Amino acid sequence: MQDDSILGQGGHSPQALVSSADVMGTEVYNHQGDHIGSIDHVMIDKLSGKIAYAVMAFGGVLGIGEEHYPVPWGALRYDVSQGGYVTDITREQLEGAPPTGEDWRENRDWETRTHHHYGIPFYWV
Repeated sequence: MQDDSILGQGGHSPQALVSSADVMGTEVYNHQGDHIGSIDHVMIDKLSGKIAYAVMAFGGVLGIGEEHYPVPWGALRYDVSQGGYVTDITREQLEGAPPTGEDWRENRDWETRTHHHYGIPFYWV
């Protein structure tokens, strides 16, 4: 029997699978309900299959002047009532994050600094 108390919009369980296409564009809020950005795309570890990062977009108007910041996937939690992801990350943390260079996708040192910056456990352990 299905427990209706855990169902979200559309009668779907919050643990249900979601397409990466549906994650793109999903809004991100802080715990006070303030909008802080949206998910532009996700980065998946090819070997483990784990989602490593959500690349968040914020600022700008109609996509112009928008900034993109990869944040560890573990920093986000889907909130059915918000219809988006909720995080403890602040704009100040996003802006103060270790800068991404051309090689950030292959740079374990950058990943380590980024996870320490946000206080999120490493996805690769």
